[in-house]
Amino acid sequence: MSEQILNDQNRLLIVDDDLHLRERLSRTMTRRGFQVTTADSLATTRFQLRQQSFDYAILDLKLTDGYGLDLVESIKASNPDIRIIILTGYGNIATAVAAIKHGAVDYLPKPADADEIERALKNRTDNPPPPPEDPMSPDRVKWEHIRRVFAECQNNVSETARRLKMHRRTLQRILAKHAPRF
Repeated sequence: MSEQILNDQNRLLIVDDDLHLRERLSRTMTRRGFQVTTADSLATTRFQLRQQSFDYAILDLKLTDGYGLDLVESIKASNPDIRIIILTGYGNIATAVAAIKHGAVDYLPKPADADEIERALKNRTDNPPPPPEDPMSPDRVKWEHIRRVFAECQNNVSETARRLKMHRRTLQRILAKHAPRF
């Protein structure tokens, strides 16, 4: 864990609608020397941006009232040197490219650990970060995606099955199992 002296160059904005993740990440990044401000929606973030500027931002891609990508330009307008990373459970190549084109410096899939997040925020070189040492297995990625869509559908099996284009009984069997190992 890196310990740093608090200063005006470590103001971090964390925008995520998942309360537990937001609080956990806030505590961790505070211990690492960041002055953390949190928001849970586009509206709250826009209010925070009128109050102060930030040096770093961690944005969830999908929020309850829109997309984190919608915030990148307004955050960049308040501080052109800000380093923004997109943290998402809905990772795909198209949204990663869109995030970088909008001005984000990195795009990390959930769950990302604090070391990985801090490296992405602090990496001021053009060298890409190294590949993860212990990536999630394809089975785990599939399971995480299914659970996320299930939660989006308010735990409605029929609606989730329709969105995932799978049989409802198959989905029920998958949901009844424990998560695969990483």
